[in-house]
Amino acid sequence: MSTTTPIAVLGAGPAGMAATLGLLKAGHDVRLYERYAHARPAGNILNLWPPPIKALEDMGVDIEDLGAPCHTTFRSEAGHVRADVRIPDEVVARYGGGFIGMLRPDLYSRMLAAIPDGVVQTGRELASIDDHGDGVTLRFSDGEIVETPVLIGADGIDSTVRRHLWGATPKRPHHLHIIGGFTFDIDDVPGLERGEVVLTHNRTVQGTYSSIRRDGRDGVQWWVLEAWRDDQDAPADLRAHATGLAAGFRGPLSDLVARTDVAHVQRWPIRDLAPLQRWSKGRITIAGDAAHATSPYAAYGAGMSICDGYFLGQALVGVDLDDDADVVAALGAYEQLRIPHTRSQVQQAYILGKVFHHAPTVLRPVRDFILDRTPLLQRQVGERSPGEIVAQLAEMGAGILAPAER
Repeated sequence: MSTTTPIAVLGAGPAGMAATLGLLKAGHDVRLYERYAHARPAGNILNLWPPPIKALEDMGVDIEDLGAPCHTTFRSEAGHVRADVRIPDEVVARYGGGFIGMLRPDLYSRMLAAIPDGVVQTGRELASIDDHGDGVTLRFSDGEIVETPVLIGADGIDSTVRRHLWGATPKRPHHLHIIGGFTFDIDDVPGLERGEVVLTHNRTVQGTYSSIRRDGRDGVQWWVLEAWRDDQDAPADLRAHATGLAAGFRGPLSDLVARTDVAHVQRWPIRDLAPLQRWSKGRITIAGDAAHATSPYAAYGAGMSICDGYFLGQALVGVDLDDDADVVAALGAYEQLRIPHTRSQVQQAYILGKVFHHAPTVLRPVRDFILDRTPLLQRQVGERSPGEIVAQLAEMGAGILAPAER
């Protein structure tokens, strides 16, 4: 197959756009296929840690004033700090904060703006995949047949590509849901801590808010997270339900919910996919939620997806797409870098959800005593997370074209 044939990326979410940008930076021709009429964000609120910000910058995405820099703490209902996420000062200075709060549509707009015209093709629903060794044949529902040297499945938690490679994977329900929203009506909110992620737990609910920025305007995103059976109907009035949950917390959370327009409130049932041992087979691999759908307790789903694209680009720099062995080796190198890190994040998020929301009632006071009186959460979250962020930055090297020595 001619190397002038574009690599195919399926799905125009953060993972697909990042894979496209990473592969373009690596010098390959790419086409990004999206089944909807346009790339659309799933959700409204978003946070990014330094590694995806580094990736976006290297891919040519405009990161200037991308979001609001924030410092993160986990707190008890009484305000006691259980974990302080201490990102090194030099990392905060280099990437504009340890944690960036923004709105998801803004990230999509910035990433799409960095992709050249003609690369994104919308309204393209995949019907079948055939990896025939020296290439992959894609058949779309409109009848068009596309040949590609490499297929990247970035098509979400219900991934067609993942199913083609590894069969059906049942979603793993966490029996939790999030209701979240955002507001820019914050000028006179009593007790509001700007530039902070205030992540608070009472016995059964997480209530959180953090600063965001859009077009130079400061606002706040918030969310409440509680146990909720996966087969249970959603609350009829999301804002009213969130208001009731937020009333259980001290500080400005309840006021922020009340100030939020109902159009800016959304709900997400939390599900993930049990981690795979492999992502790639032949000339096909996966990225983003197709590979590592995770709970928001990782606060890193979109960020991990963006980094997937970065490492895909690194893995395929200089690879002869006519050479089957080179392609297979490159995709293997990509998954070897990504699987351990993403598996760790997925599992940690899953466990945190159980600890905070599914502990037996009789054990909750014991749990809270341990979290308030011991450094357990500080070590697990406050120290481990910054350590992994620094390690990820080192693993990324200077850029897609200048990988770290391995």
